[in-house]
Amino acid sequence: MNIVVCAKQVVDVAEIKVDSKTNKPILAGVPQKISDFDKNAMEEAIKIKEKHGGKITVVTVGSSDAKEKIKELLAMGADEGILISQPDQSDYFVISTILAGAIKKIGEYDIILCGEASIDLFSGQIGPRIAGLLNISQITYASSLNVDKDKVVSERNLGDRFVTVESSLPVLVTVTKEANEPRLPSLMQILGAANKPIKDWSVGDVVDGKIEPKIETVEIKGVSMERKNVIYEDDIDSSVGKLVDNLVKEGLLR
Repeated sequence: MNIVVCAKQVVDVAEIKVDSKTNKPILAGVPQKISDFDKNAMEEAIKIKEKHGGKITVVTVGSSDAKEKIKELLAMGADEGILISQPDQSDYFVISTILAGAIKKIGEYDIILCGEASIDLFSGQIGPRIAGLLNISQITYASSLNVDKDKVVSERNLGDRFVTVESSLPVLVTVTKEANEPRLPSLMQILGAANKPIKDWSVGDVVDGKIEPKIETVEIKGVSMERKNVIYEDDIDSSVGKLVDNLVKEGLLR
């Protein structure tokens, strides 16, 4: 099996703070990591390789410091990494076009694995966009995956029901966190990752011509979490009645 895993370096959203005056997120100094769901995709790729053999290639669009994060996936079990320099202006269209171009340049592939979404923007767009650009089948939000030599069978959790989907190869699959528990590499695997290749490609290596983003990000603001701090000091029955009335007025109850 030739397996491609698309991964993204993101800020650790748990460490982000919001400026109380401007309501903008403070990103300076926030540590970065591989998006959590992409590690689920990596774990699934390793399981497929353990069953069928083959090669795992990790593809990332990002800055040069993303190499250190790619090494984490190499330590888990990937065979090689590819880092494509990210343009100054990019959106989902730009990133998915670059990733699709990189996968075409890689050549042979049977399965492309992505996380269901990135933990920073959580749009869920990249996987389906890549599948559309490559004109291949796609299975999204896979909570389980069973891969044979000529097909993939996946279970999708739709909330009120589970749906079993089957696809021939090649196929792109986006994986949820319920699919598996990503493994922790051993010390020897971490040291060995330093000897695995990480290729540097430019946008021009994978895409012909200039790509212009379709969306412009004007501003990013945090969500205000101010509390009203209303305290009800009457007896329980009266306080509950007032609470329900106020919740109805706020549109939280009907």
